[in-house]
Amino acid sequence: MYPLTLNTNEVKNAAGTEIEFQRLSSSGRQLEFSVIAEAPATPHRIKIAHSEIGTGLTARRRSVLRVDKTIVGQIAGDKTAVVSAYAVVDAPIGQLAALTEVTNVVAELVSQLASKGASTTILYDGTGYGSEALINGSL
Repeated sequence: MYPLTLNTNEVKNAAGTEIEFQRLSSSGRQLEFSVIAEAPATPHRIKIAHSEIGTGLTARRRSVLRVDKTIVGQIAGDKTAVVSAYAVVDAPIGQLAALTEVTNVVAELVSQLASKGASTTILYDGTGYGSEALINGSL
């Protein structure tokens, strides 16, 4: 369960510095957080949402964790732009007796984003193999 505030190192930027968020809204199977004391013209949001389709053996759950940050344009300073990153888990819950394999694929995704090789250190600076590929458009 998500707390009302994310203010004890739950969210860090690339430098490893904590960013504090507060719950902005919740409805049904969705939550939205905003940066505490954010500038209205440049919202910074974290959203989590779940949806389910199918029944019985064909039931699936799609969960999305998304971060959106509005920034002032670095080329045209009178414009804003939105940078987004999100993770999606599409789980065949009708075919699962336990969430072990869902946990495994999430761990594999996180390790690709936040580590390299034999490292056991979590990298926030975007230098994990997966992060580098997403950030630079490389393979």
